[in-house]
Amino acid sequence: MADTIAEPLLQGAALIKDQVKRLPDAPGVYRMIGEDGEVLYVGKARSLKKRVTQYAQGRFHTQRIAHMVDLTRAMEFVVTRTETDALLLEINLIKQLKPRFNVLLRDDKSFPEILIRRDHEAAQLRKHRGAHTIKGDYFGPFASAWAVNRTLNTLQKAFLLRSCSDNVYETRTRPCMLHQIRRCSAPCTGLISIEDYQGLVDQAEAFLRGKSRAVMAKMAQEMQAASDDLEFERAARLRDRIRALSSIAQEQQINPETVDEADVFALHAEGGQACVQVFFFRAGQNWGNRAYFPRVDRQDEDVDVMSAFLGQFYDDKPIPKLILLNVEPSDKDLLCEAFGIKAGRKVEISKPQRGEKRQLVDHALTNAREALGRKMAESSAQSKLLAGVCEAFGLEGQPERIEVYDNSHIMGTNAVGGMIVAGPEGFQKSQYRKFNIRSTELTPGDDFGMMREVLRRRFSRLVKEEEAGETPPRPDLVLIDGGAGQLSAALEIMADLGVDDIPVVGVAKGPDRDAGLERFFIPGKEPFMLEPKSPVLYYLQRLRDEAHRFAIGSHRTRRAIDMKKNPLDEIEGVGPGRKRALLHAFGSARGVSRASVEDLAKVEGVSQPLAQRIYDFFHKA
Repeated sequence: MADTIAEPLLQGAALIKDQVKRLPDAPGVYRMIGEDGEVLYVGKARSLKKRVTQYAQGRFHTQRIAHMVDLTRAMEFVVTRTETDALLLEINLIKQLKPRFNVLLRDDKSFPEILIRRDHEAAQLRKHRGAHTIKGDYFGPFASAWAVNRTLNTLQKAFLLRSCSDNVYETRTRPCMLHQIRRCSAPCTGLISIEDYQGLVDQAEAFLRGKSRAVMAKMAQEMQAASDDLEFERAARLRDRIRALSSIAQEQQINPETVDEADVFALHAEGGQACVQVFFFRAGQNWGNRAYFPRVDRQDEDVDVMSAFLGQFYDDKPIPKLILLNVEPSDKDLLCEAFGIKAGRKVEISKPQRGEKRQLVDHALTNAREALGRKMAESSAQSKLLAGVCEAFGLEGQPERIEVYDNSHIMGTNAVGGMIVAGPEGFQKSQYRKFNIRSTELTPGDDFGMMREVLRRRFSRLVKEEEAGETPPRPDLVLIDGGAGQLSAALEIMADLGVDDIPVVGVAKGPDRDAGLERFFIPGKEPFMLEPKSPVLYYLQRLRDEAHRFAIGSHRTRRAIDMKKNPLDEIEGVGPGRKRALLHAFGSARGVSRASVEDLAKVEGVSQPLAQRIYDFFHKA
């Protein structure tokens, strides 16, 4: 019998040409897949058959696209009802899969907003980030936490709205410090009626919706009336509130007169890198700006970069009525339609040619050029530092992802492990992780045991995700705060989990914790030091100090939460009303703990059985 010769598997252009035979002339999304199931590229098409045929025939191919085609080992397709549906699916898949040949928005953090909570009799003013799950009015986005905190600070001065939690509100028996410094009208203690407080809430909402002039004019009338009635103290308070609102316009560099609500984008590309500067204008006010550095290729056209960027940017963010930009996206009409569907109203995308709108775009472009210039200078320096790290530790290649670990605790209490991440783009704060130490078997202060728990949890998850076919971020270098003992504990865990191919280095502080005298521990090598004035040593010190700062911050946050806990919250049957009555009667939780059952039972709402339960809680054997 003759041997059967297996036909070679199709790949590259031949595979694509074969796939075209079975494709419909319909809109949809296609995925090009390489070795080991890696998604190389996600694209959408008005006609799958026509679009994919271009890859098979080599039309309009740059060298980069030709390389992508050569790497293709499989393709997957999804047929959609319309091209708009295909666009929305493409955006979602790009953000989820992060294909290496797509333009990719790398910084995908949500923006902070201002929330006026409406699920309480006295509405709360607060910062919010994430989904709109709380009943109330949301205002944003703000470009940064600094921008939203500045505005919140001003709104507190101007409208005297509470920022405290419901729990604090319910237990107040006298006004807090915010009332003393004229940042709150103290509805918690009845110093202002709920009806009058609601009037302040309505004024704040009107101001945030762009009716600032009307709000300030009304305040000015009230101030004049108070002055005429010789109520000079009230007039002075209104004057201070008007000044607070006026300060917003003075602090912001640009407040357009012809633009009420818009996002302004400006793209600048140079040397294979790109920066998109985004400015947010809401209620006729500048609510800040942020620079983005999407992953692009030198051969990408600006119109395609802008199109991909806008789609990914608005995938999970509120869409304004107007989007102004310096480069018209290649899919402008399609994006307008898709954004209109998501927003439930018409959305305009425009490249202004003259007037104030053009000035806003030009201002954003100037900021984009400057930001990219700084980024390129920093990247060059960062690349040299990473090359130095590679040489110092004998790594096979320049590390793209460095993970640094540290622990923080006080006598073993509130123990927290911290992980920070750094790479060619500097510190990647969105990748930072904290680990609340959970093990009850650890001796308080056992740093080795804490490090084992942190690394076990981090790399157990990595292994599980890889076994499930996912591609989680894998570090090229792990730095441990500590010497030989810490390194040994780390290596033991890594070996148990089968990830001992990841280089691990221990960084031990010098005598008296002097910076510059650190010793480095690497498996199979004697401890060594770097030149005291070496830029690489300074860089490693920065990594270690950042990990230390992050771990301490996480520890302090956890300790503060524990310190704020009221023991009354743990007693079954003691809700906000009864807790408030008990605190009013005895002054504090400690006073409650010293009270007898008889005294407790005298408090309104506290029955004899509940009084006994409260007493027993504080007098456990």
